[in-house]
Amino acid sequence: MYSMSLRFGALAAVALAFALHVGALAPTNPQYVKLAAKTGSSFSKRQSASFPLYNFTQPLDHFSDTGFTFQQRYWLSDRHYKPGGPVIVFEAGEGPGDERIPILDTGIVDILANATNGLGIILEHRYYGESVPVQNFTTDSLRWLNNEQAAADSANFIANVTFPNISADLTAPGTPWIYYGGSYGGARAAHMRVLYPDIVFAAISSSGVTHATVVDWRYFDIIRQFAPADCVAQVQKTIYEFDALIANKKTRDAIKAVFGLSGVSYDPDVASLLSGPLGGWQNTNWDPAINSLGFARFCAALGAPDNATVHTVQGITVSNATFNYAKYINRTSSSCPIAQQDECFGTITNKEFYEQTDLSQTWRLWNFQVCTQWGFLMTPPPDPKIPRIISNLLTKDYAALSCTLSYPPGEHFTVPKEPDVEAVNKLGGYHIAADRLAIIDGQDDPWRGDTPHSPDPAAHPRPDTTLRPFKLIPTAVHHWDENGLADPSAEPAFIQTIHHQEIAFVKAWLKDFKPPRQ
Repeated sequence: MYSMSLRFGALAAVALAFALHVGALAPTNPQYVKLAAKTGSSFSKRQSASFPLYNFTQPLDHFSDTGFTFQQRYWLSDRHYKPGGPVIVFEAGEGPGDERIPILDTGIVDILANATNGLGIILEHRYYGESVPVQNFTTDSLRWLNNEQAAADSANFIANVTFPNISADLTAPGTPWIYYGGSYGGARAAHMRVLYPDIVFAAISSSGVTHATVVDWRYFDIIRQFAPADCVAQVQKTIYEFDALIANKKTRDAIKAVFGLSGVSYDPDVASLLSGPLGGWQNTNWDPAINSLGFARFCAALGAPDNATVHTVQGITVSNATFNYAKYINRTSSSCPIAQQDECFGTITNKEFYEQTDLSQTWRLWNFQVCTQWGFLMTPPPDPKIPRIISNLLTKDYAALSCTLSYPPGEHFTVPKEPDVEAVNKLGGYHIAADRLAIIDGQDDPWRGDTPHSPDPAAHPRPDTTLRPFKLIPTAVHHWDENGLADPSAEPAFIQTIHHQEIAFVKAWLKDFKPPRQ
């Protein structure tokens, strides 16, 4: 057995191509879950001001008295607060709340608080960071990690919290609370406005995944439509060629060896590694503090499309696109010896990994939410006429391995055979709407998922804005309005524009606020 440090180094090298920032939704796939669990990532590299940390006592179960409570963490900024100002709460979502502190310092919370004399808050989600109510992450212990309990946490906080050093009662409904979130947190923000309209005065859902789906083939298809055309052409050529070669008994071993993955026994795991770099598209951002160059470097490694072929040392001839793709995968996986590749990259060949349940296995948290309520099992397009950039080996059953391997039935709770997406979609899904609820999305966001297939991005149809208030930020990917700079004039013009629009409609909302009669 090679050393643990070497093993982690190998995984870090591979995951570098696609591991997503903490707190951002990740593509659902059992191998992605495993690799991301082995690598650490930081949401932001920017140095931020220090804000005081506080705790709020929450019940373990809001709907049945278990007698247990836990401490939910939150961070507070009163730098702009003046009496009468609103409270702006940022939903930290599926990651540690302290990773979100830059949003409190120079991001959207600070921007809106500064414009409205508001109080800014980062609120950590139950089970994430240190807001952990249980002693392990077994199936039974995770049964209180669901949408309903999380929403009840926020409602309890909004209605009952008292703030140190602020004598005034700022609870709702006497004070306007504005709920902001991005991605999963964006769905949470929209849901809070729908579920608790009497205490959540307004909400902003940025790239909010308000529609859950068991199978999500559109994630990679949106990347196909909006990523650089030359890069997409190279990926597409490689994937079709790979699928043909690995399906042929005569060329199966050779094509795996070309990619440096002859030690990976289960063919879908090989296909999964090839799809990994595509997740880097989601990591692109206008903000240099969190922007990842991984996708750009991947595309550069593939080169420009051509008709050249290469006869490999493995005895097969492949396109230049496949050969360049293979060189890239070889570089990112070379630290893991072939004899250990099933341990590094395997799913069904390394089931022991998925059986770990101690509190360090934080990968189990969002994955549990995926398996129980959210879905997003990622597959190729169901229609063979739609071009694809991932292998046909990445089936629904393969994606669902992250559930079946990880969560055996407990004594008190069993993960459903399929995620109960209706628990999400009954709140509005694509058509979620409410007064003082803003939906902000990026044109190039792979989590949009709600637009029909279109081969021409320039003609890409947009949702019916009469059903869903929808603001597309041109060329933006995933909740790009969330970040800001200490010098706002240094932000891109379109980011400044959306920030100004958000300030304007929040101020307009606040003019409508009327505290309840005593």
